[in-house]
Amino acid sequence: MSRLGARMRASAAAAGERIPPWLSVTLGVVCTVVGAVLVLRPFASLALLVVAVVVGAVVLGVTELVGGRSPDRGDGRGAPRAPRWPHVARGLVFLALAVAVVVWPAPSIVVVAVLVGVGLVVAGVLDGVEGVRSSGADRWTRLALGVASVVLGVLALVWPDVTVLVVAVVFGVRVVILGVRLVVAGVRRARARSGSARALSVGAGGAPAAPDPSGPRRHGRVALVGAVLAVVAAGALAVVSVGLHRAAPQVDAFYDPPASVPGEPGRLLRAELFTREIPDGATAWRILYTTTRDEGEPAVASGIVVLPDALRDDAAPPVIAWAHGTTGSARGCAPSVLAEPFESGAFFLLDDVLAHGWALVATDYVGLGTDGPHPYLVGQGEARSVLDAVRAARELDGATLGEQTVVWGHSQGGHAALWTGAVAPEYAPDVPLAGVAALARGSDLTGLVSHLENVAGGSIFASFVVEAYDAIYPDSDAAGYVRPGARFVVREMASRCLSEPGALVSVAEALSMDQPLWTTDPTTGPLGERLAENVPTGPVAAPLLVAQGASDTLILPTAQEAYVGARCAAGQPVDYRTYQERDHVGLVQADSPLAPDLVRWTEARLAGEAPTPTCAAG
Repeated sequence: MSRLGARMRASAAAAGERIPPWLSVTLGVVCTVVGAVLVLRPFASLALLVVAVVVGAVVLGVTELVGGRSPDRGDGRGAPRAPRWPHVARGLVFLALAVAVVVWPAPSIVVVAVLVGVGLVVAGVLDGVEGVRSSGADRWTRLALGVASVVLGVLALVWPDVTVLVVAVVFGVRVVILGVRLVVAGVRRARARSGSARALSVGAGGAPAAPDPSGPRRHGRVALVGAVLAVVAAGALAVVSVGLHRAAPQVDAFYDPPASVPGEPGRLLRAELFTREIPDGATAWRILYTTTRDEGEPAVASGIVVLPDALRDDAAPPVIAWAHGTTGSARGCAPSVLAEPFESGAFFLLDDVLAHGWALVATDYVGLGTDGPHPYLVGQGEARSVLDAVRAARELDGATLGEQTVVWGHSQGGHAALWTGAVAPEYAPDVPLAGVAALARGSDLTGLVSHLENVAGGSIFASFVVEAYDAIYPDSDAAGYVRPGARFVVREMASRCLSEPGALVSVAEALSMDQPLWTTDPTTGPLGERLAENVPTGPVAAPLLVAQGASDTLILPTAQEAYVGARCAAGQPVDYRTYQERDHVGLVQADSPLAPDLVRWTEARLAGEAPTPTCAAG
């Protein structure tokens, strides 16, 4: 950007000599307004960024072409000299960039980010070369600007979607500077012409004033201060970027499958003690085990097993199979990898589980921790991960688990819990279920996906759907439903976990989208068919509890009621409970009235008591 700034200054000064004053002022005002909006509201609109780039590129191109002409040939005859080729080349490049962004809207954000990154690096190197050839304050100014430019360029290429937002501010500032310079040049040109006219009218009335020698020195000091500030800003941005990258969760070798993997699902491949966020009086392991994907293809998944040290009556503890809520769709988003392995997936009742002498088996699902794709809201894949985790946990050395199993699941996990209850009798008859609790479940997928655009940050969850369905169901063409200009951002959103600091970038990008995410209704066509087939409509033989927060804005109570009503009409017994003033995550927090209800309901199921559904079969 330093090179770009230098070109702006030079072009604006030269343009001031050639462009009529009124046109210079007009262009300056336009640039100032566009740039100011970008600086003050950098996340307001990705479309605005494109508009600003187009406007800025056009103005830069025009000022390069016009400003590159000297006022005369130097021979006293007043004939204009031909434009210098560097100005012409730069002007044409800027104009070509503007045209490319206008006529090629699909990858425009990517193109802008990459071009800015490459341009910053090249400009920084050129600034450094010019700095070495310069002397005094100008040398240090150019060297400092060169360093800042290279740092920003490297960050742009390493993290391009963040660059889109950085460009909004940096480019905005540059456009404002260009605008102010054009306005000042236009005003000065007008005054100079007015002064020349007055001088001609009165004749040669005096000698011209001598130039102020302190002006260049003062400008040089100001430029050096600005260059130092640019280095500081670039360094701060680099520190933040490195910090965010280091904070992104990374998997270790534990999640790599061994060379030989059994073809049978539910087999334990690897286990090691796990201590992160495990309370006193309990022992935990992280496990690696075999399972199958949605289409029956063998796969490997990971999870966590927690047992209380003190067992009631020395009996094998019953199992709570936990299906966690949304954590992301990238490998590093496995709860067993994250800093908070339980709360990251909205599980706040570990102490209650252990206090009642129950064991916890919490799958990560396929594709979180292990190789993907992750079956986000793909029912069969999620359910098989849950059931096979219980099977594998039974093979742990030094641990004995009872056969009774109750499935709990929240949000995405609620969807997984319903599918687990439906497929268990056929897929895993050796894992008898005493009950299934689906909490704020994401089951009506067609309604949920179409509703996400109305939720703040909903495009983040939509990105997980697109990533999963595009990988698992190529025939759905999920990415093809996304607006071309948003595909790059959606892909980057899907690469971040909800609990990592970089998720703030995803939130900013989600809030900055000023156009619909979808170009085609995702509930129609091949994608709509795939979403519909993953709605859990299969019968659940085990007692079923469905819980909903009345203040939930992600899974709407009306959608939940419609789903429960449809299941009741189909003859499925359901114990449906709603909780006032509880939102999506608040429903399952430790202080929620659901917590003691869920524990009591589970105790009754494990005791073999008959359920009391709010709707009965028939």
